[in-house]
Amino acid sequence: MLGEPPDEVVLAPPHTVLKTSSGKIRRAACRELYEAGRVGARGHAAWWQVIRLVSGSLLPQAQRAATAGVHLLYGLYGWLLFALLAPPTWVLTALAPHPAAAWRVNRVAARIILSLAGIPLTVRGIEHLPRAPGVLVANHASYLDGIALFAALPAHFSFVAKREFLDHPVARIYLRGLGAQFVERFDARQSVEDASRMANVVIAGTSMAFFPEGTFRRMPGLGSFRLGAFAAAVAAQVAVLPVAIRGTRALLREGQWLPRRGPIAVTIGSPVFPPAPAPDAFAAAVALRDAARAHILAYCGEPDAGSG
Repeated sequence: MLGEPPDEVVLAPPHTVLKTSSGKIRRAACRELYEAGRVGARGHAAWWQVIRLVSGSLLPQAQRAATAGVHLLYGLYGWLLFALLAPPTWVLTALAPHPAAAWRVNRVAARIILSLAGIPLTVRGIEHLPRAPGVLVANHASYLDGIALFAALPAHFSFVAKREFLDHPVARIYLRGLGAQFVERFDARQSVEDASRMANVVIAGTSMAFFPEGTFRRMPGLGSFRLGAFAAAVAAQVAVLPVAIRGTRALLREGQWLPRRGPIAVTIGSPVFPPAPAPDAFAAAVALRDAARAHILAYCGEPDAGSG
């Protein structure tokens, strides 16, 4: 201001320069502080600055720890719900007089679990459920997919499960109570025979439910579909009902032990019918697969992770 170089430069910490109520610098008071060697000493500003820096770094960590704690408590609560409801559901399923009654038991249990867990379920396209026996196909993203289907579908569908479940008594008794059919995943000849057997089950009047991806993985994405379900539909000359499940992978993905909270949506598409008669059974099955997969890809909320 005077055009002269300063004799000394003193850096004052933030908020320590004395000002008037109108915001003007109190020059005389600041000069007195400087002459007394007390610039920046007001209110121990340096210590407050250190405290602010430390608290600023600790706060995000505390927030992350609090979030992790909430997730842990919710996950434990979810397992507690399952532990309380799974045993009586298993017993009632095993003792059910027929698979349709077992389905109703599991539907009630699934709806109770989702309700108490605070997981909203949205079901669209319920009017597309056929009255005649058919083949339901759904994407497979999580261990919760079965619960989602139980809660969403009022009608009984017989699940198609991998043959390995026959080696586990608890799973075997439960799935047989639901009328599940067991198929071979790795033997090509046995897979063809299983498709023929599934067709006969549908012809006899039982609707079947398939997860044509065969399994699920941790990363999002709709995998490729196997042809078994669609070959059975062509052989039985029944409709394929595509069902897209959305949200279950985020709640409990592969390799994750603690469930999270979030919404689930089940979207039921229009039935897709095979040509009658089908001059080329293989081509008809491929066409059914492609049509069903297109619907599921459109509504599952995940990218395409495999060829159709």
